[in-house]
Amino acid sequence: MTERENALRIIRFDHPERVVSGLPTFDLAYHGCNHEGYAGGGHDLPVGSSWTDIWGTEWHREHPGVMGFPRGHPLADLPRALAHYAWPDPDDDRIIGPLYGRARERKDADPFLVGSHRDTLWEKSYMLVGMQDLMCWFLEEPNAVRELLHRIMDFQLGMAKHYLELGVEVVGMSDDLGTQRSLLLSPAIIDGFLVPEYRRLFGIYKSRGIMVGFHSCGHVEPLIGTFMDLGVDVLNPLQASANDLGNIRRMSRGRMALHGGISSALLMSGPPEAIRREVQRRILQLGREGGYFCAPDQYLPWPEENRRAMDLAVEEFGRYPLGEPA
Repeated sequence: MTERENALRIIRFDHPERVVSGLPTFDLAYHGCNHEGYAGGGHDLPVGSSWTDIWGTEWHREHPGVMGFPRGHPLADLPRALAHYAWPDPDDDRIIGPLYGRARERKDADPFLVGSHRDTLWEKSYMLVGMQDLMCWFLEEPNAVRELLHRIMDFQLGMAKHYLELGVEVVGMSDDLGTQRSLLLSPAIIDGFLVPEYRRLFGIYKSRGIMVGFHSCGHVEPLIGTFMDLGVDVLNPLQASANDLGNIRRMSRGRMALHGGISSALLMSGPPEAIRREVQRRILQLGREGGYFCAPDQYLPWPEENRRAMDLAVEEFGRYPLGEPA
């Protein structure tokens, strides 16, 4: 069974041969998707660097090994600033030119062709406005927030047109909607403001049979039904310290694959034998019928010994039929 076929069987809960850490992918991302600016910049710059992305958000790189932080927000004065804001154009060659160039580099058709919608909606909105101010605007200026979210999604729909033209088979969306203990936004705000806009983007992809992966850090248990209703095929990263993973599996069994679930704290601290036991436990808990990619619940600069221990344990315990706990 090829990597591609095995991954499809995992997603479909259809008798895969083995648990693996993720889909084989060839990744596409438009210029600016990862916070680049028209004049350059990005998270690989040295600590102390700053730059402005294609949306006008100012970024500062403050810590080694960690992405930059948004510190300057072009729509901080949301209601008034909207009238004068210059939205990025999804047909701008500066944005899509590198995307089409990257697509021409693809030689092997076995990995899935994946398009990225990083910072799909909520995260892009607070990068433009500032998180604290945006939370106030939800209550004080709801119409302005709805316009903001709609215009952001207009851009994402414009990018979807290009991804579909290039033949993507999977798209990745991402919005961190949880904290360590709860949702970051109330269910009423998520349902009333975000979900209608998500439906616009999900709709165009699901109508074409495109698979959707969704990334949200933090506590997301209350949103499992929403994710499945929208059409999420693979949910990531299953933050182990913030969720009851057994409960998420019970809710999603047979309907939505899970990706992640291995504690980043354990991967940082070790020891390797504890990591080995944790991988075995999660595979048995989450992957009995398929539907599970065993991977870290966050990506950090792991000690090589610990990362290797995880990889070896996935190989050891991830062959179907799965064994019993040691």
